[in-house]
Amino acid sequence: MTAADRLLVLQRALRAASPQDLVLVLARVLVDEFGVISCTLLLADYGVSALQPFGREATPGSAVPVAGTAAGRAFMAQERVRDASAQAAARETLYLPVSVRGDRLGVLEVVRSTGGDGALADELAEAAEVLAHELLAAEPATDVFQQARRLRRLTLAAEMQWDLLPGRSCERPEFTMGAQLEPAYAVRGDNFDWAVNTGTLAVSVTNGMGHGVQAASLTALAVGALRNARRSGADLAAQADLANQAVWSAHTGGAYLASVLFEVDLATGEVDAIDAGSPLVLRMRHGQVDRLELEAQFALGTLEDTRYVPERFTLEPGDRLVVVSDGVHDYPLHRRRDVRHPAAGRQRPRPPPPPRARGRPRPAPGPRPVPRRPGSRRRRRRPVPRLARPRHRRGPLTAARVARKTRCSAVPWTSGLVDSPGTGPTS
Repeated sequence: MTAADRLLVLQRALRAASPQDLVLVLARVLVDEFGVISCTLLLADYGVSALQPFGREATPGSAVPVAGTAAGRAFMAQERVRDASAQAAARETLYLPVSVRGDRLGVLEVVRSTGGDGALADELAEAAEVLAHELLAAEPATDVFQQARRLRRLTLAAEMQWDLLPGRSCERPEFTMGAQLEPAYAVRGDNFDWAVNTGTLAVSVTNGMGHGVQAASLTALAVGALRNARRSGADLAAQADLANQAVWSAHTGGAYLASVLFEVDLATGEVDAIDAGSPLVLRMRHGQVDRLELEAQFALGTLEDTRYVPERFTLEPGDRLVVVSDGVHDYPLHRRRDVRHPAAGRQRPRPPPPPRARGRPRPAPGPRPVPRRPGSRRRRRRPVPRLARPRHRRGPLTAARVARKTRCSAVPWTSGLVDSPGTGPTS
């Protein structure tokens, strides 16, 4: 049987399988037709820090770390990695990337006999790509793959946000793009979205105010409005206007979203951008990183009559854009428990607490009090009278009563203002 025939058998078997049985059908075909010993699908978790074997219960020791492992190298570099550490048993392990158009789903671990044909390894790499397409098609119809990806339980807001995403990465001949939500298992109002259309690339990064489900619901409303306007053929300014009106009609200014919208012309590199909020936009060109100073406009949902105006800049081949939501760059650095210290490569230390004073504080130095004569009594100063509040039992507060209480001449009331004694007119 030729290589094309084996791949055709695999494709037909996967398409005929139930969504939850894809991995079992794959293992059976690879053993029968490709002559491998065993295979295991490793799915990337939501935090992209570990690869969880499909079909096993998620435990702290079951996941394969991405850092420092052969499977992690295959996942990060998106290339085939061969591990021949078990040559004493006459076996070798191949780690094959499982991805669709640049969206990294995981790694296929294949164990075969040592000294296998190199052409067979290429066929196994194509089999991993076929599996990726089938996983993407079967994922909406089953929960088994979503369950295998999580190392711990997602919050309800994080579940809503991850379901809104188009993917974590995308690769085309004109561009390469990737994004990530953090904290992955407890994200709140942060979201990103993109769409590749005829000759254009639409990208948006939003962050709904608030916490929990409230922020996630707000973001879902704005993302749905942006997609509705974009799919109706509206330009970038009309998309922002519709999203602003949708959020305003639901919350009447009580909630808003910090957003940035891009529309890239893939032929010329010209970018139309709207900065509606405070996301941070950085551009790296020729090894130098600069901040793009976009014109600040009102966040989506702030005012009902806001009209957004896009501005234009140009990207050159090799440029990189980095967009960070305000939930990251506005958050106090000393409170980021999940951010590693850039210099020491460890958790950033907390600032030391302020020094606590011991004992009673000493009074400030000042003039010493004058001693009193024996037998003398201290005279109490009469408090300075002030305007009393009107009391109904004593009748309304009149100018004559004010004059008697303050021991000054009568002062007329004008527009609710009273001239100070000695400077205003007297009767």
